[in-house]
Amino acid sequence: MKTRSFLSALLVATLLCAAAPVPSSAQVSVGVGITFGSPPPPIPVYVQPVAPAPNYIWTPGYWAGSPDGYYWVPGTWVPAPEPGLLWTPGYWAWNGGAYAWNAGYWAPQVGFYGGINYGFGYFGSGFVGGLWVGHTFRYNTYVMHVNTAVVHNVYYDNHVYVNRSSYRVSYNGGHGGVNAHPTAGQLAVARGHHYGLTSVQREHITAASQNHSLYARVNHDHPSQLAVAHPLGVAHHTAAVHPMAATHHVAAVHHTTAMHTAAVHRTTAVHHVAAVHHVAATRHSAASHTTAVHHAAAPHYHAAAVHHSSASHFGGSPVHMQMHVHGGGGMGGHSGGGGDHHH
Repeated sequence: MKTRSFLSALLVATLLCAAAPVPSSAQVSVGVGITFGSPPPPIPVYVQPVAPAPNYIWTPGYWAGSPDGYYWVPGTWVPAPEPGLLWTPGYWAWNGGAYAWNAGYWAPQVGFYGGINYGFGYFGSGFVGGLWVGHTFRYNTYVMHVNTAVVHNVYYDNHVYVNRSSYRVSYNGGHGGVNAHPTAGQLAVARGHHYGLTSVQREHITAASQNHSLYARVNHDHPSQLAVAHPLGVAHHTAAVHPMAATHHVAAVHHTTAMHTAAVHRTTAVHHVAAVHHVAATRHSAASHTTAVHHAAAPHYHAAAVHHSSASHFGGSPVHMQMHVHGGGGMGGHSGGGGDHHH
């Protein structure tokens, strides 16, 4: 049992590391893939949490896979790797012998995601939940749930296509799957310059994989935690949800102690500056050490340390599992005035 738990945790960690947010012309990172003989459960209909801050992008919930079976990754809001990028959710597809995962990615346009109706702007093709205007993301409140007292960059367009079906198939092809194929434009997006999962997304998926109640064989295809406003496993990102932090690379609060964690909090940062000033005073002029302090406290978007658990507490196995090297990015993705926000 201990050996199986270790292999399960190792596989999830390998899948996540293979999807690091580095630009590429195609998904060519080497990873470990899992295939299943039976398809994932339907996608539940749920309420979207309110966007926590401007410029956060909605990443819809989906069924991920591990050696212990399918588990639900709650939908959540995350900052994009950089302004102008949109999220293309991942999807399961029948490959002729089993159901395999196709990883999601960040790109200037939304690509093919299997024709799956994930809701909230992702209704099978494209994305109608908002758009970037320069460095600002504008939300379509017809399909996205935002608090306009906090997020002011909004518009209302009720002419977009909205699929409100209460039964959402979660896979492409195979028996009962969605019959959809990528367009030439969507293929071009997949071949173009794009990014894999961010560190925040990886932590979110890892936390979901370690939550026993999110596994389909435990919750009988009905997970209780369907969506969260803030990603799982990143409690230390609390400061990132405040609107004032949105213009300052919100992931800066991800600093470890070695990267001057105290710099995240203004009051603590003042004491930090004073301390450095005191130490440097014997060797540098006031101008020199002031500049040094500013450099030391400067936030770095990717300075976060990703902590993956090496423990797993789940037994069982997929109906059919294969481990193989492939050209994919690993596991990943995956309304205001318009109504009740059940999209």
